[in-house]
Amino acid sequence: MQNYFLVAVGAAFGGTLRYWVGGVTQKILPFGFPYGTLVVNVLGSFILGFLIYYFDAKRLLSPELRVMLAVGFCGGFTTFSSFSFETMNLLRDSEYFLAALNVGLNIFLTLLAVFLSYILAKTLNAG
Repeated sequence: MQNYFLVAVGAAFGGTLRYWVGGVTQKILPFGFPYGTLVVNVLGSFILGFLIYYFDAKRLLSPELRVMLAVGFCGGFTTFSSFSFETMNLLRDSEYFLAALNVGLNIFLTLLAVFLSYILAKTLNAG
């Protein structure tokens, strides 16, 4: 039962930060493309990768904190459902290039973010 509470707390903070980051990003780049979701997905992927590859690898996270941050916070912060909805809206509006760009960038950049967090964590662990 404690883990459910920890996930809920982490998700509340992650969701709140997602709302803020997405909103700020869309105000900066309001060009009809869902940049806010893209930024959140890339940042969330980097954070999750770094949490696991660095902090967890060094045993700096208790199992409870790992659940709260990895499952709760990162799960509440990243926005796959928003990504899917926004892509569908682009397709519905016949914005095929933007839809394909959205899919490609979200997949490529989130994988790149996890890879970069792995490299960073590996470098920091070596030093």
